[in-house]
Amino acid sequence: MSWISFLGRNSLEYPEKIAIIEQGTGQSLTYRELETQVDQWTYWLENLGVKKGDRVAYLSCNSKEHLLLLFACARLGAILNPMNFRLSEGELRHQVAFSTPKVIITHKEFDGIFQRSFLIDDIKLGNVSKTDLSNNDHAALMLFTSGSTGEPKGVLFHGKMLETNIQMTCKMWNLVPSDITMVETPFFHTGGYNVLCLPLLWLGGTAILAEKFDPQNVVDTWKNEKVSVYFGVPTMFQNIYSHGVKEENTNSLRFCVSGGAAIAKETILGYQQLGIMFKQGFGLTEVGPNCFVLEEDKALLKLGSIGRPMPHSVVKVVDGEGNKVGTSQPGELLIKGDHLCQGYFQKEELFKHSLDEEGYFKTGDLVQFDEDGYFYVVGRIKDMYISGGENVYPGEVEKVLRDHPGIDEAVVVARPHEKWGEVGKMYYSAHQEIELDELNEWLKGKLAKYKWPKHLEKLDEFPLLPNGKINRVQLKEGALK
Repeated sequence: MSWISFLGRNSLEYPEKIAIIEQGTGQSLTYRELETQVDQWTYWLENLGVKKGDRVAYLSCNSKEHLLLLFACARLGAILNPMNFRLSEGELRHQVAFSTPKVIITHKEFDGIFQRSFLIDDIKLGNVSKTDLSNNDHAALMLFTSGSTGEPKGVLFHGKMLETNIQMTCKMWNLVPSDITMVETPFFHTGGYNVLCLPLLWLGGTAILAEKFDPQNVVDTWKNEKVSVYFGVPTMFQNIYSHGVKEENTNSLRFCVSGGAAIAKETILGYQQLGIMFKQGFGLTEVGPNCFVLEEDKALLKLGSIGRPMPHSVVKVVDGEGNKVGTSQPGELLIKGDHLCQGYFQKEELFKHSLDEEGYFKTGDLVQFDEDGYFYVVGRIKDMYISGGENVYPGEVEKVLRDHPGIDEAVVVARPHEKWGEVGKMYYSAHQEIELDELNEWLKGKLAKYKWPKHLEKLDEFPLLPNGKINRVQLKEGALK
């Protein structure tokens, strides 16, 4: 059976139960309505000639159509690409030029960016299609994650990957059909679909979709909608806590799980003191994203741990030579299993280089594990840093900065930030000082705002390694001072 066979099953088992609530419009869908609208979207796409392997791009804040289009594309063997609404217009056009979608659909907020697109509000659905070409071997979803070179990587999620993550998450996290979640993490990231939303829809639970993150809305929704399970990134949890969340708003919560970056132990303790079972998860776009599980009774005992590998996650930790390391020794985390992606769109060789000789995916994350087999993330091998839950790749930023007429060379490294976790610091060489406001003005339309450096430092000379390359380690150390 296909991974989306649950649509028909739940339409029969829970026909009048609410599956999706869309906060932005106040609309909701029962499981029967969910299946019907998927049939209608399948017919609409089919009539446009969408077929197996075609890409369908969708640009919008969180909405029910992210799910409806995903399921409709899966039925046709097509691939949905939810686009990052935080990107600049130039970045969005570049992504479309790379992915060559058969159909582009946008919300009215983004009208005019593309020459050829459909506005979601103008689309009229009517007839239904029962075409079902879905196959667990086919890619159904493509999410973009940029590499250190600045070139986009379209990660292809096949049906088996999605199904494995769904089923193992439900089992290992003890999810039940009565669970209700709130989805605020954007659908252009794997967390929006795969941490809690798809697992709960597979079970027959309820997903509340918020257009964007708002701490007051979170607190109100937790209380008023009886949210029982919730996923967010560290910046979100810090903002919610600072907003003044109280126990009276959290009575229905069974657990919260944080992912996307390491979270401060003080934040975990703060939520635990409110009576909320709070734990960290771990995964990445290419694998999972739910790869580890931390049992509720170990959340305090193993404070800061991401837990132990789920049964479907085959892992090893290796040193720089590929040798396995022992207890409490840091090394790179490698993972394989049915939750590994199909590859990178049009970048087969690049994906092959991401695997070791045994087919394990090289995550680039430094971890260590204790004598009980509990894992802890201790750093990242790659230069990538995380600002407000968003991955920032210095190579991509530097590529744009070097186009600035006043900049000869630029290197971006991370430095800690109280609100955003990490922000970028740009070291640069130039004939004259560059002001931050002037740089920000120049970056408009070229890079998403969260990628802009927040600190600048002009250097007469860059520190160099013996091989003549820039000594990034020395620059990173300087940014911490």
